[in-house]
Amino acid sequence: MQPGIRNKSVRGMVLHLITPLVCALFFLLSSFVRAQESPYIVTYNHYLEEPGSLEVEYFSTFGTQRGSGSNDFHAFWMEFEYGATAWWTTELYLDGQTTFNDSTVFTGFRFENRFRLLQHEHLVNPVLYIEYEQISAADKILKEVEGHDVESDYAESNAVLRSERDHELELKLLLSSTFKGWNVAVNPSTTKNLSPSEPWEFAYAIGASRPLALKALPNRCNFCLENFVAGVEMYGGLGDTQSAGLHNTSHYLAPVVAWNLPSDWTLRLSSGFGLNNNSHRLLLRWGVSREFSGFGEVVRRLFGGRT
Repeated sequence: MQPGIRNKSVRGMVLHLITPLVCALFFLLSSFVRAQESPYIVTYNHYLEEPGSLEVEYFSTFGTQRGSGSNDFHAFWMEFEYGATAWWTTELYLDGQTTFNDSTVFTGFRFENRFRLLQHEHLVNPVLYIEYEQISAADKILKEVEGHDVESDYAESNAVLRSERDHELELKLLLSSTFKGWNVAVNPSTTKNLSPSEPWEFAYAIGASRPLALKALPNRCNFCLENFVAGVEMYGGLGDTQSAGLHNTSHYLAPVVAWNLPSDWTLRLSSGFGLNNNSHRLLLRWGVSREFSGFGEVVRRLFGGRT
């Protein structure tokens, strides 16, 4: 690679890495308690968005890519999560990615719904997850690792990958339990490309997390231990109906941490490490989110008048 090209790619990578963090720190200077947000990025627990609240989230994934002629990438997505009721949360994703020394592309959208199946807290709390995806093969956010997804699937150029469009239905059963501050969540899932010839794919995600302190201090503070939630998640593919199991699948182990600020902002960081030769060596993820309480009521007043 020529020095000029190398320097340009490094500068681009650094900008993609630091820009979201700089923006997040800027917003932290504005108004500064709310429920602890999960540190998970792939795994889901059973907690839904508060009814009438809107949460806006930005996430990034920096992934390494091995292979001759392959390039590392920065994938990113926006989430708009709305608490429709106490038992139903709906969400829209917009995905994109930049492959270094290649191009930046918009890769599609996802429409997600989560339904809490039991009203009150139980030892195990089940939530039904249904998602429709319309994305291209160039999508690299790796929000799920399914079936026989492996590192080499992402090695082609964006021009080749974006020509393949997928329409998929994804179903998950989110099983989650919280005890003495610990949360443990297990998410078995299955995905079907809506093309009749494609098989059902299987996957899993498992997470465990806990606040660094359970007792909150009486005064507001940004760096109190109770504001930090740390844990670990593991996720990967389990084959498909034609070839179920661990053969030709990829798997990741990722320490995760969330910093919940008293201003309804949350920062998340995750370092995912590939567990076999089919996996990317590193998936470095980070995100920032902000909850807007009472968003639904504001919209109703704007468009429907006071009730």
